[in-house]
Amino acid sequence: MKRIWPWAVRCGCYAAGLWIVSGAAGVVGFVAWRGLPHLNAQLLFGDVSARDALFGGVPVFDGLWPAVLGTVALVTGAVALAAPLGLATGIYLAEFSRGRLKEVLTVFFDVLAGIPSVVVGLFGFSVSLLLHKLVSPRLGPCLLVAAFSLMILVLPYVIRATQSALEEVPQEVRLTALSLGADRVQNLVWVLLPHSLQGIASGLLLAVGRCAEDTAVILLTGVVVTAGVPRSVLDPFEALPFYIYYISTQYGSTEELERGFAAALILLGVSVSLFALAYAVRRAVGSWALYRA
Repeated sequence: MKRIWPWAVRCGCYAAGLWIVSGAAGVVGFVAWRGLPHLNAQLLFGDVSARDALFGGVPVFDGLWPAVLGTVALVTGAVALAAPLGLATGIYLAEFSRGRLKEVLTVFFDVLAGIPSVVVGLFGFSVSLLLHKLVSPRLGPCLLVAAFSLMILVLPYVIRATQSALEEVPQEVRLTALSLGADRVQNLVWVLLPHSLQGIASGLLLAVGRCAEDTAVILLTGVVVTAGVPRSVLDPFEALPFYIYYISTQYGSTEELERGFAAALILLGVSVSLFALAYAVRRAVGSWALYRA
């Protein structure tokens, strides 16, 4: 009986892992099967040639190229806003905060992580209305407000990932620099952060994926059906998640629905590209941090 339980648990773990991998592969395979036949230059650039759209500055209004650029700009802006604040807060919670204050802040960020995205979107929409009324009539729902709202949505993930990564550094590693005369800040910069980069990067990757797929937030904070490439952060923008949502609920023909599958495939490609870039940056920064003189 004692030998059966470990075997059963092992088989259950293998089955669960196989189920997850099979489910993910099935979803990606189905999207690829429906979307690949419709993935072409016309889908991205419409009636404009790829050369004119990429290098000639010709606007694209009947293709997905503005939505691709809008998605990349949105994710980049949200992660750029969330990363410094999230890293600083996570470092404070892991290394400097103590007692009841740490418990209160930890619970607060856990609750913030569970807030529905539509609530965050409503908050961002309210911010845009206040800016329009109190600051300038030109301000309203735009790329900047959407990125700010997504920053609020993903901030708890970055904070908790940073906090957990720092708290999991072994005690002997923590004491090495301190025993050689380094102060707490030097120990943090030269020892703890380099050893925590993998966990911190995991939180940033999760933030990238969350920003790339969310629709409820951007639906209320600046995304539109047709806007072209945004010229500034104060302009409305297009985004692939919103296009997929719109076309899947308002399609008038099978061809339009197939374009939605192709757009979903493009979104997967954009997400994988952003993940690969973040992973490459993590490796480069990790090597520099661990082996710099």
